[in-house]
Amino acid sequence: MVDVFKALSDPTRRAILDELTQRDGQTLFELCGRLTTRHGLSSSRQAISQHLEVLESAGLVTSRREGRYKFHHIDPEPLRPILTRWLEPPTTRKD
Repeated sequence: MVDVFKALSDPTRRAILDELTQRDGQTLFELCGRLTTRHGLSSSRQAISQHLEVLESAGLVTSRREGRYKFHHIDPEPLRPILTRWLEPPTTRKD
């Protein structure tokens, strides 16, 4: 869970997850464009790529290669333990 919290602590990474929630399966180029136009973030492609690596390490993003393109997908599964830890009443929780 530490990796997930670390990944979520950065506002740029949260914006990346927001964009993948809006439109899953984006390339790095697409994400950079949307982050610039919708969030006013002018980070380099290398910086966004490094943010994506942190998100992948935490299991929040997966990627697949198709030819020379790499598509990024959100995976909300690592968030489930966080939700159940604090949002479910202790009597229904399975710790």
